[in-house]
Amino acid sequence: MSVRGSLLVVDDNELNRDVLSRRLQHQGYAVTVACGGDDALALVSAAPYDLILLDVEMPGMSGLDVLNRLRATYSQTQLPVIMVTARAQGPDIVQAFKLGANDYVTKPIDFPVALARIETHLSHKWAVEDLRESEERYALAIDGANDGLWDWNLVTNEVHWSPRWKAILGLEPSEAGDSPDEWLTRVHPADVGRVKTDLSDHLASGSGRFESEHRMRHRNASYRWVRCRGAAVRTRAGAATRFVGSLTDITDAKVADALTGLPNRLLFEDLLDRALKRTARRRDYVFALLMLGLDRFRVVSDSLGPVTADQLLIAVARRLQTRLRSTDAVTPGGAGPQSEVASGFTLARLGGDEFTVLLEDIADASDAIRIAERLRQALEQPFIVEGNQVYTSATVGIAVSSTGYDRPEDMLRDAATALHRASAQGTARCELFDAAMRARAVSRLQLETELRNAIAERAFAVHYQPIISLRTGAIAGVEALVRWIHPQRGLVSPAEFIPVAEDTGMLVHIGRLVLSESCRQMVLWQEQFGPEAPSVVCVNVSCRQFAESDLATEIAAILRSTGLDSSRLHLEITESAFMGDMHAAQDTLSRLHSMGIDWSIDDFGTGYSSLSYLHRLQAGTLKVDRSFVSRMGREERGSEMVGAIMALAHNLGMEVVAEGVETPEQLAQLRRIGCDYMQGFLFSRPVDIAAMNRLIAAQPWRPSGDATAFEDILVTAPG
Repeated sequence: MSVRGSLLVVDDNELNRDVLSRRLQHQGYAVTVACGGDDALALVSAAPYDLILLDVEMPGMSGLDVLNRLRATYSQTQLPVIMVTARAQGPDIVQAFKLGANDYVTKPIDFPVALARIETHLSHKWAVEDLRESEERYALAIDGANDGLWDWNLVTNEVHWSPRWKAILGLEPSEAGDSPDEWLTRVHPADVGRVKTDLSDHLASGSGRFESEHRMRHRNASYRWVRCRGAAVRTRAGAATRFVGSLTDITDAKVADALTGLPNRLLFEDLLDRALKRTARRRDYVFALLMLGLDRFRVVSDSLGPVTADQLLIAVARRLQTRLRSTDAVTPGGAGPQSEVASGFTLARLGGDEFTVLLEDIADASDAIRIAERLRQALEQPFIVEGNQVYTSATVGIAVSSTGYDRPEDMLRDAATALHRASAQGTARCELFDAAMRARAVSRLQLETELRNAIAERAFAVHYQPIISLRTGAIAGVEALVRWIHPQRGLVSPAEFIPVAEDTGMLVHIGRLVLSESCRQMVLWQEQFGPEAPSVVCVNVSCRQFAESDLATEIAAILRSTGLDSSRLHLEITESAFMGDMHAAQDTLSRLHSMGIDWSIDDFGTGYSSLSYLHRLQAGTLKVDRSFVSRMGREERGSEMVGAIMALAHNLGMEVVAEGVETPEQLAQLRRIGCDYMQGFLFSRPVDIAAMNRLIAAQPWRPSGDATAFEDILVTAPG
């Protein structure tokens, strides 16, 4: 049997002591006996007891004297005392209660009554002790925990906030009241609606846990990110009576970039917002936002792997920090007394390979440009990453507060626009945002949107420009050129939309449409004109189309669906399309060659013009770019340059097409140096199908003439 408690029986009568102690021991209690007051006090000081049964009348020291001595050390809860008396009434019982007795029993003792009273007082004692221990553990948890705790009495609408809860928000212990508003009024305006909704849903749902991440206003007016967790305490009927939970500060995790340890976009936008508010208070306060993008970062990641790329980002962050610290005090303009270009800076990582710098209290935009140039130059020195020497550079977009901003996102947008503009002009450049740049960006965005809609609606037409054989005067082939049929603007020039389509990847879809339509039209011409039809249709293939799509498979499907013989399709591919991955390029070209498709190198002389590539790619035709042809007749060595290119091509077994032939003088010189084919405005502009039909029907063009035969035919054709 387990021991139910330790009791001390104090009585000068031996018989009474023995009878009572034996009966209590049979009930499972550990019982010690004392024959007098001095003996009892000695035993209590030597060992703990849960309860004392104390006789009132004893010789020497009475029970009341013993009780009085005990209460000087032990409370009623710590050591319950039940007095044993022969009198049910009288001043002794009253005096005992005044001295702190818990209860009394009378002699002769009714044992069941005595046992019940013992159990009652022991139960109360242990309940109080358990509560005290729980409170001590709770207080210890509050003191030691990193979380702030709260206890919301939903009946009284009062909340107890732990000291840590207040400390998270920078509050003194006496500052926070007991209203739930201490929490809800501090929630960020952008988050408070969501928090209230989630809170109401939890209290109404009857199950689950409440969890919310939101911002709360600190005493210093900044906002801290917190994670709030809790659960409602409910009655058996399901009514919520209390709501208890914790508050954790997660600001560092929210606002720090995990890779570099720099502030992330979230924190940077908050700092940017504060800077903008400062401009409203101080007219002389000017700051700048620098957005840096690493050039060729994807090449590093693809060639050396993502781990090395991450290490490069860490190294870049450290070098930028070092360089920014060294530019805290520099001489504006490089002359005059030293003064601060910026009173402070914040370097952050937006994500990917983009970093931002907030330069505060600058004089004007020139200060921002100088620091941007220094940062750009700092990144030109090589990095040693994972044992590799890695080179990179940065392009920088700059936005200055004096342009006029109300929102952080607007300033970030304009810095990104300037960065994009700088990137479009090359690598390692700096560009300052201006209003015209924003207009161009808006216009481009609108163009992108309209272009996507045009692809979905197939709002494109293919025009064709004849390629003339100088030997026969016949139309040997046609080049397919796409035109965008805009619902308001009519035909949109390729020069306007092709660069946008190339940048966004939409040119892959447009190229697929052109390939399909050109092959279909070529079959129709063969059916209509027979042997007089053009021998081939030449279709341009963009770099992205060549690199990102399974070109050979797509063309095979188009040829099957249109019924065009593969020998009738001729692809025009620029040199730059082969530069990214020569092995992949050769594999694609081998597959096309096995299908019976020939190709030409387009715009030769404007790209890499590598002789080794010419030999390895084994193209059947080389197209001399119009920029070389236009020099013929205008520059002394213009014809010599074209002649050299033509001789090179012929020696490699390639035929030559001269593009951009516009004058009889150019025609005469090209004929003299042995050009095979020509195309250009001298013969015809790109025309629609109806006009092209008239040109095919009217050929051959007479070599002895001045191209007026075609001009006469095209009087009704669009220009």
